[in-house]
Amino acid sequence: MAGRHATLERGHACRQHAPWPREHGRLARTRRALYAVAPMNPPRKPSAEEVNRKLVDDYTEIARLAGGLAHEIKNPLSTIGLNMELLAEDFGQDDSPRARRALAKIAVVERECQRLQNLLDDFLNFAKVRKPRLESSDLNEEVRRVLDFLRPKAQEGRIEVVSYLQSDLPGVLLDRETFQSALLNLVINAQQAMPDGGQLVVSTETTPRGVALHLIDTGCGMDERTRARIFEAFYSTKTGGSGLGLPIARKIVEAHGGQIRVESEPGRGTHFTIELPVPPRLAARPTAAED
Repeated sequence: MAGRHATLERGHACRQHAPWPREHGRLARTRRALYAVAPMNPPRKPSAEEVNRKLVDDYTEIARLAGGLAHEIKNPLSTIGLNMELLAEDFGQDDSPRARRALAKIAVVERECQRLQNLLDDFLNFAKVRKPRLESSDLNEEVRRVLDFLRPKAQEGRIEVVSYLQSDLPGVLLDRETFQSALLNLVINAQQAMPDGGQLVVSTETTPRGVALHLIDTGCGMDERTRARIFEAFYSTKTGGSGLGLPIARKIVEAHGGQIRVESEPGRGTHFTIELPVPPRLAARPTAAED
């Protein structure tokens, strides 16, 4: 009797649990139906092109905002500078000690206003987002223009400028205005590195990847730490320097599809190299230097 009772109990337990397999089956079918409607796929990894486009868009927006802020600063700064000039004229008619002290203070304000104006101009050039307007150009001719412009100042600073420009250099595509700006930055940087005079050697040559421009000075040179940071925005070892000249130069060179490199040692000078590509259709075309 006890065994029969145990059997009935087990049978009752089985009957109580019998619906679970059917319920489990319904849940499984429901889950499969949901997955079929909305599969849980992992998120797609963005392509390199999409990442680059996003970075460009972000940079463009930041540059636009920063440029607008710089313009907002420049306007009142110009007003301050103009009023300082007018104030200096008023005090210039008075030769008293008080007027001379006031003129000295006005001169300090004017000097700082001009420094900030220069800094903002450099910043706007750095932040400017503009696709270069490339046209067929003679690199040697662009180099000559910059050297001719700066030669008088170099002579004043007892700096000898020597150029070795390859006569059969292939033509390149340049935005002449911006490239001359980059070259000016590099040449001025070389002159400032030779306060006691020296020599600046400028040369061009053909390379397996295009053409190269070398600027070698006999200035003070740079240590490894400085050399690693010279292309960082706002980094400068010069008193009153904006720290934007070399970053702007690199940005311009890279916009031309080129590269800029630097070698330097303390006390032994600095060597900048700009390498630019030569389009196939210009590679065999003679430059103006051969005419």
